[in-house]
Order: sequence, then C-alpha cells, then structure tokens
Amino acid sequence: MKRNNIAFIGAGFQATTNIFPAAIEAAINITSLATRNSDSAQAALTRLGSNGKAYGDYKLMLQQEAVDSVVIVAQPKDQYEIALGCLELGKNVFVEKPLGWNAAQAALINEAAIANNAKVMVGFMKRFAPSYLKVKELIDTKEFGEVRSFYLNFCVDGTPFCPDEEAFVKLAAIHVLDLAIYLFGDIDDVAVMNNSIGASVNLVVAVKAKSGVVGSFNLSSMSAWSRESENLTVTFDDGFVQVEEINKVIIHRSNKQIGKSFASFTESDEIHIASMTPMSGSVRDLYLRGFVGELAHFKNM
Repeated sequence: MKRNNIAFIGAGFQATTNIFPAAIEAAINITSLATRNSDSAQAALTRLGSNGKAYGDYKLMLQQEAVDSVVIVAQPKDQYEIALGCLELGKNVFVEKPLGWNAAQAALINEAAIANNAKVMVGFMKRFAPSYLKVKELIDTKEFGEVRSFYLNFCVDGTPFCPDEEAFVKLAAIHVLDLAIYLFGDIDDVAVMNNSIGASVNLVVAVKAKSGVVGSFNLSSMSAWSRESENLTVTFDDGFVQVEEINKVIIHRSNKQIGKSFASFTESDEIHIASMTPMSGSVRDLYLRGFVGELAHFKNM
C-alpha cells in the first residue's frame, strides 16, 4: 500500500538534516508537521517548500488531518508516548530509534499496533544502506558458502548527546547491533568488556548468533572520533567481504587452485563503489546511509 501523504512530528536536528530531505527524495508529501509550537513548524515547512499545515500540538494535527501514517522524529524521551498515542488512533507509525527506553515499552507498542491493526517501523536505516544490502545478498545466495564470523567497528563522537554507556548503546550503537541481527540472525550469547569513563565509552562485545555465527563489535564514543569510522568484515567458507566506511564493498574470492597461491595471479577482489560527482550534492549521503531507502520502504509497506 503506497502512502504518499504522511504527517510528521518533530523538526529537530535529525529531522531537518536527514529525515525531511530523504522523505522528499522518496516522493513523500509532507501534508502536515507538528512541533512544540506552530511557528517553528511553519518555519520548517517553509524551508522545505512544503504547502503542508503547521501545528503546535500533534494530537490536534491527528484529529484534523486525514492521514493514515505518521513519521515521528522527536526527542528520545518523548517518542514512546507519541508513538503509543498515534497507534491508539489507528495510525501507521515510523519512529526514530529508540522505539522505547526498555523492553517493556517496546512490548506495549507492539501490543498497541496489533490491537489497532496498525504497522510500526523503527528507523534502522543501515538495513537499507546499499553496501549492507550487498552483504545481505551474498549471505542469502550462499555464493561463498556459510558465514562463519564477523567483525564490526563503530566509532563516533557521541559525547554531546550520550552521557554514559546506556545512552550510547540505545541512541547510537543500536544501529550496528540491529544491523548484525539483520545480517546474521538473533543473538544467543553476549560477553562485554569495557573501559568507559562517563561519556567516554569504549566497549568490546563478543557474540554468538543462533545460526552459529560468531562476531565481535568494537564500539567507541569519544571526542577522539570526531571523524567517524564504521567498518564491517564478514568471513565465509570460501571468501570474505569488507565494507569500508559504508561507501565501499570489497568482495574477495578465495584461491581454489592447487599449488602456491603467491606464485601466480590467482587471487581476485571485486570492488563496488558509489559514483562521486559534483552533481550528487548532499543526497548521495542520504542514499548511501539508507535514509531514503527506509522512508521509501515505509511509504510502500
């Protein structure tokens, strides 16, 4: 079912930097926008060139606007209550992570969605990043046999909005944790080591999936990582795949020939990269990081 007319709640940094422009790329019509006051909502709509209606109260917006779907990009502490209210009105919901601050809240959201025959999608955009979709394709086709292990490095400066380990995991690292579940299946065993002090977070997490795949995460949130870094390596039976900083995928096919591998040109790498041109503007980033893909999926789900 296509949903081209969608109401939005929230116009903060994440909404204005990523979600609004990605929604426009996904051909979504922003019919209305609610923030804490109607003036700021109108200012956001004006910047977007939208003819949508501005509201200072999302509840009033949902009463007056004939929409069946809502995109929520509010403060993390507010999103659970807003999402629950939208579901109780029978609205389909796209909500930025975290869906709730704990498992109990997430369970209540699920119950409300089922009770009101509504759909809920959480903004895990990495599932829609082209580089990770390529990895998923190789896993599903079993071109290189089964996955055996993975290593995922995720280092950012989350100190301005993540005061401790819990906040960093729930507001930032949650993306790569979800990515691992998407690629390798549900996780059975977890072991954690840390060297964190307040907002300076450093975690090493070892996991084993139900499928038998083992892996490790290097998760860091420190001012040292103002230049963000994200890399994934996946080892298969007959090769490996590496994703470098989201925008480059290296596929290595293992040498099957008998004899010394170094004696001739028997190794091969296949490299996938996105085109970089002056015409790409800022939307290249929105596609490669998965923001356009996730909103297009919500529109069509």
